Amino acid sequence: MHLEGSLSPELLFTLSKRNNITLPASDDAAFSSPDALLARYRKFTSLDDFLHYYFVGMSVLITAADFEALGYEYFSHAHSDGVLHAEVFFDPQVHTERGVKYATVVEGIQKAQKRAEVDFGISSELIVCILRHLPVMDGDRMYREAIPDLESGAVKGLGLSSTEKGNMPFLYKDTYADAEKRGFRLTAHAGEEGGVEYMASALNDLHVTRVDHGIKLPDDPKVMAEFARRNIMVTMCPISNVELRCVKSVSELPIRTYLENGVKFSINSDDPAYFGGYILDNYCAVQDAFSLSNEEWGTVCGNAIDGSWCGDDRKAVLRNKLAEVLEKFK
Repeated sequence: MHLEGSLSPELLFTLSKRNNITLPASDDAAFSSPDALLARYRKFTSLDDFLHYYFVGMSVLITAADFEALGYEYFSHAHSDGVLHAEVFFDPQVHTERGVKYATVVEGIQKAQKRAEVDFGISSELIVCILRHLPVMDGDRMYREAIPDLESGAVKGLGLSSTEKGNMPFLYKDTYADAEKRGFRLTAHAGEEGGVEYMASALNDLHVTRVDHGIKLPDDPKVMAEFARRNIMVTMCPISNVELRCVKSVSELPIRTYLENGVKFSINSDDPAYFGGYILDNYCAVQDAFSLSNEEWGTVCGNAIDGSWCGDDRKAVLRNKLAEVLEKFK
């Protein structure tokens, strides 16, 4: 999930007032109140339509305290859904181009992470994202600034997000090659609105070990087989795919196709404040659409643990908890 994507309308309005940020007037009066904004969120027509509101929302995040509030609100909601470990994206470029320092963003998020671990027992990792709608060199500059945090482990991996169509993964080959050489974890958004060729490019040009969204593998059985053979994790976001009109319903997603073909995937929430679905909502939506068995959920969740970027000790704790839950609902 994208941490900035958990910015609720209520928190957005609170921070805009605190930081004296004037929200834009719009023809549909979306920014007239939290309720009006939430209603507009239910009418997204595409990824770019969503991104417009997403980036406007980012304008209220100024101080480390703002990012801490953002992160802690997400972790609180995640805890109520039963989350024990979260791996979250964040988008420094959308903040640094507004004059907010990269270090300010990380400082605030790290404070939220530490509070969540103490208060809720939630472990978490950060993934820094390059934004595709900005120049490639700007993304590389941001990555260079993040290298010390990637080396220290404060940031666990490198990702690629934002407008997919027209921005093939191979455009970022040089940046990813440097990250691979340094031993950093790699993922990329591909195959959400873009075709299966975007997923193939992420795999073969960027050498990722995870692909985010990635619902297009059934369009090319050879690429799907390669994902299965190389144990590439796909982080699926069911409600997001419906809200962005990538599919008409959750039932159209390749959940069973992936299970039957050995493609490892996890269930995620993407931008929950915008799409109306936190992690438990996504799990329930998948169950309503596919009626997965206890054993199948064990496979999905087990693969999610195996594909996570936390340490082996934490994975062992998560596997034990999963075994307890599976036994309870046997």
